Amino acid sequence: MRLVSYMTQTGPTVGGLRDDGCVNLSAVDPRVPGDMRTLLTMGAAGLDLAREALQTGEPEPLDESTILPIVPNPEKILCIGLNYADHAAETGKPLPDVPVVFNKAPTALSAHGRKIVLPRVSQEVDAEAELTVVIGTAGRYIAEEDALSHVAGYTCGNDVSARDWQIRRAGGQWFLGKSFDTFAPVGPYLVTADEIPDPSGLRVRSIINGQTMQDSTTDQFIFTVARLIAEISQVCTLTPGDLILTGTPPGVGMARKPPVFLQPGDVVEIDIEKVGTLRNEVAAEL
Repeated sequence: MRLVSYMTQTGPTVGGLRDDGCVNLSAVDPRVPGDMRTLLTMGAAGLDLAREALQTGEPEPLDESTILPIVPNPEKILCIGLNYADHAAETGKPLPDVPVVFNKAPTALSAHGRKIVLPRVSQEVDAEAELTVVIGTAGRYIAEEDALSHVAGYTCGNDVSARDWQIRRAGGQWFLGKSFDTFAPVGPYLVTADEIPDPSGLRVRSIINGQTMQDSTTDQFIFTVARLIAEISQVCTLTPGDLILTGTPPGVGMARKPPVFLQPGDVVEIDIEKVGTLRNEVAAEL
């Protein structure tokens, strides 16, 4: 099942995607919440209601300009650094022994079709294609063998990064370099976990202005999705709607010779096998 958060004339809601259009699920069945995070909190029962409404409802065309972040109000946006073996080789860094985890500010959250805004205080903004996990079931100290049962589904993410802030500022300012407004586009859809029972082997690409920049598969993960969930949940309770961006493949602009950074007018696509394509244009800050 593919779910989308989008804006209607009466406010935000959750839709289900079919080949013939989008079904406003709460309009079909008021028991289906119009908020994705609330829907995920209902667990399997909520997804069953959504699935039934999707099958029986009347679809309409989806205007992509109305798409919202797949979870408009996540409690946490967590990211993983250096999680592809081929990307580690590209950077010349040794493979980490444990996941490198950082976060993005909620104000960085953005959606399919919205502009990535280049801040006037950075000249080195880069794109990073990332398979993004959406948590469905809350948990703390989650065992690795149980971890995938806590996943609601997957979406595309772009860990947009101001490299001059992230790397060259004193101490390495990962949070600030990754948290400018619009630096966390996700979407366009949530593909539920039953459609992707095993997230290994998925092709992950970034494409800028039609040119493929990054191209690898999640078989290159140093730490699997299950391992990431197990590690993170030792520290904090994962809750429905939390987003985990799982790391990026090689080919980032920073590592190219010469480096390639985003420019106004660029079009960035994050394409992930079985998940979809997240598309954003780039604009200069006014």
